[in-house]
Amino acid sequence: MKLLIVSQYFWPESFLINDIAIKLAELGHEVVVATGKPNYPDGDIFKGYKGWGLQHEESFGKIKIFRVPIWPRKKGRAVHLLMNYFSFVLSGLIFFPWMLRGQHFDAILAMGLSPITAVIPGIPLKWLKRTKLTIWLQDIWPESLSATGHVQNKQIIRFVNWLVKGIYHFSDTILVQSRSFVEPVSRLSGFDKVVYFPNSVALLNPKLDSPDVPSSLLKELEKSFSIVFAGNIGTAQAVETIVEAVKKIKSETKIKLFLVGSGVCLDWVKKQKEESDLNNLYLAGRFPMSVMPAIFHRASALLVCLKDKPIFAYTIPSKVQAYLAAGRPIIASLKGEGARVVTESGAGLVCDPENAEALADRIMDLYLMSKAERDHMGASGKRYCAKNFDMNKKVQELVSILSC
Repeated sequence: MKLLIVSQYFWPESFLINDIAIKLAELGHEVVVATGKPNYPDGDIFKGYKGWGLQHEESFGKIKIFRVPIWPRKKGRAVHLLMNYFSFVLSGLIFFPWMLRGQHFDAILAMGLSPITAVIPGIPLKWLKRTKLTIWLQDIWPESLSATGHVQNKQIIRFVNWLVKGIYHFSDTILVQSRSFVEPVSRLSGFDKVVYFPNSVALLNPKLDSPDVPSSLLKELEKSFSIVFAGNIGTAQAVETIVEAVKKIKSETKIKLFLVGSGVCLDWVKKQKEESDLNNLYLAGRFPMSVMPAIFHRASALLVCLKDKPIFAYTIPSKVQAYLAAGRPIIASLKGEGARVVTESGAGLVCDPENAEALADRIMDLYLMSKAERDHMGASGKRYCAKNFDMNKKVQELVSILSC
């Protein structure tokens, strides 16, 4: 099968679609990616790329990547984000048909990351290439727009609702990463298009040593009761709750919380760490996904945290699958589907989101458990992951869906 993936984000940005594309190529499928210039999450165009101009490259030996001009996110201000989203849509509509001229594809997979407008360049490509368009939704709209609180204007939300309905109309199949997505998406698309297809993770024996991870970080993880939060450090992740929980357990000197990643709230966290003298909060920085297993393996527990918004109860954060695969106990400060997975798998402890006291209590509960109890949680999570989120199985399932 020759597959075209349309995604605003792709390697060297860290997103699940990278691993899916690599796995598809390993299975002998021809993979072509239509994307923008990498700039997530820090907002600057990555070294070796320019915001303007077209670019064609090959990565991982087989995957052909076509990149269009894009306005960088910069520091996350609303105007730059809007320009970033709009520039990908405009550039994709103008340049992808020309860059991909003469190529035939058996299927098109468009990544429905936020905002949903990122899939729009896939629609004319569907017609030009005379093939089917499948959208893989990682978020639901317009619910996500109103949930942020930044947009409350009913006219704007009504327009976005109309836009989303149009996008769904032009798609042939809609994959949803959470069972909770099925009902709200089906209201706009019809039930016949919607297929539950969760995010997945590669179940490999991790490389436990990596020159890309400072030895000082690995030693800090090993010598303390270390809780690792990995990923974007942004507003959706309720970092205020994490900081307040860290303050509440400050006297427990053996417990240390590690933030591994970057994002728009990182400077705020640094300021809080300095002002409150939080020696139990370690800001590790951002690392490539390839070395995260080495960090996870040395952690005593792994933390996932989201704001208390109805929209976040619909989703399963992709880090949940990665945490399960790592075989370490999980502390989940969230509601809904993500909390259900952690509870159902027996992989850890759950508390209500944006409740710093409850989060601090769950940390202490886990800390006071025996190592055997924590290891049992981690092993239960890993078995659950192998059964439900194994990437090898899910990619084979994806091929079957796209081939229909």
